[in-house]
Amino acid sequence: MNKCLAISMVLSSLAGSAFAADTYTIDPAYSPAHFDIARVGFSSQRGSFNKTHGKVTLDLANKTGSVDFTILTGSIDMGSAAWTSHLSDPGLFNVKKFPTMNFKSDKLIFEGDKVVAADGLFTMLGVSKPLRITVNGFQCGVSPVDQRKLCSGNISANLKRSDFGLTKYIPVVSDEVSINVPVDAYKN
Repeated sequence: MNKCLAISMVLSSLAGSAFAADTYTIDPAYSPAHFDIARVGFSSQRGSFNKTHGKVTLDLANKTGSVDFTILTGSIDMGSAAWTSHLSDPGLFNVKKFPTMNFKSDKLIFEGDKVVAADGLFTMLGVSKPLRITVNGFQCGVSPVDQRKLCSGNISANLKRSDFGLTKYIPVVSDEVSINVPVDAYKN
């Protein structure tokens, strides 16, 4: 009888853990992906991908979760139609052949109750490489605008574009790229 009780307690605690995670949908209207890259050694060029989507799963009590974030490459915006078109071409982002970039992580890193980073795989131009993203200003609460439960943070990462096969114009245009994404995700 004690053995059955012990098994029952273990199973119920596992079931409780499975349902403790909350799922959040990233709001694409407030989560564009911005990037900076040094050009000709004098200035930085900034651009963005204006269409994104994704999901975040958080179990704050157990300090676990996951992220699945997708960037639609055809939404690149350099502030100039000619510059945007050029970066969309084969040899660069090749948006027709590779319509998405993606970051997936099952390893969120916490400091106390705050997510501060995530280790995962970033896929660009069909190449997947490990990438650590940093999370600044992570917080959860209720949105004062629409009263929905919201978690947000500012995501940043640095990568070498050559790791993904995007080598055109190196070294005139830097190999190093910094990425910044403000993320707002609403509880489902």
